[in-house]
Amino acid sequence: MADECHILVVEDDPRLRERLARYLAGEGFRVTAAGDAADARAKLRAINPDLLVLDVMMPGESGLELTESLRRDNAQDLPILMLTARGAPEDRIAGFEAGADDYLGKPFEPRELVLRIRALLRRAPPPPAPSIPVTALRIGAAEFDLERGELRDAAGPVRLTGGEAALLTALARKANEVLSREEIAEALGMDDAGERAIDVQVVRLRRKIEADPREPRFLHTVRGRGYILKPGV
Repeated sequence: MADECHILVVEDDPRLRERLARYLAGEGFRVTAAGDAADARAKLRAINPDLLVLDVMMPGESGLELTESLRRDNAQDLPILMLTARGAPEDRIAGFEAGADDYLGKPFEPRELVLRIRALLRRAPPPPAPSIPVTALRIGAAEFDLERGELRDAAGPVRLTGGEAALLTALARKANEVLSREEIAEALGMDDAGERAIDVQVVRLRRKIEADPREPRFLHTVRGRGYILKPGV
């Protein structure tokens, strides 16, 4: 786990900061160090760490204030471990209320710090899997190639006009989501969402993908909202 994890250490004491960085690097972590909250903010704009080790008592913006600010800025998934020489219960409570995930009093054993870091990383949610763009979509017995704008069924290619292909591509890219008339107009390159022009394209497309266009199975009208493609129906 350590080889893949990047830790940002924020500590105003240069000697302790250097020792922490050296020790954590020796445990296999990638480490970036910052001397105060302003330095930490600059580092956070450049890197995406897996965990923050943060001193509470720092000149200027304190660790508590930085934590509160990060949580307000939606850094909800970043584990934060606070270090402090103040270990009274009210101090720990203040840290947790600010949004810290763990709290370690000074002085501390470096090995305990590593164990706490590993425990936090095990609890941290995994990074989202990279999205794989959809390039082909099954619509009943037919298949639509989104990159080429081509529709094929069991009999072979189905001829689509440019407008029909643009409409089907827009609907396919947001399959099972309602597309408003404005979004459809934009996809078709129209200056406005003229209802008649959009309805004509929808009717024409239904003739290409529906067995019975009067009883659509895939391309549905959502009254007052727009249209939706449900290819898995």
